[in-house]
Amino acid sequence: MPDRIILEGMRFFAFHGNDVEEQTLGQPFVVDIELEADLSIAGASDDLGDTINYAEVYRTVRRMMERHPRNLLETVAQDIADAVLSVFPVDAVTVRVRKTQPPIRDARLESAGVEIQRRRG
Repeated sequence: MPDRIILEGMRFFAFHGNDVEEQTLGQPFVVDIELEADLSIAGASDDLGDTINYAEVYRTVRRMMERHPRNLLETVAQDIADAVLSVFPVDAVTVRVRKTQPPIRDARLESAGVEIQRRRG
């Protein structure tokens, strides 16, 4: 199994969705991200410069969540994956984006979302 850096439960209020109300009123989202990278050098050195800075990853995800509204969660997840792969030295990224209040009439569910995985090259 490859080494992973995991950020779970990042919470954002954003304006993504296909309904007009979603893009004007906004709603809460939860994002999880897993980064695959070789962490052995950082494990040996104990030096932040040898790994991926969690705070920078969070800021990248936040920037993608707060930019212009997207109709689909698939597009939001792809935007995040593309940004992470372009900025950080990772082999792969898994992105989960969930709406915690999906606009489904009479639905009783905790969330609705997507998960994508993208690899470098």
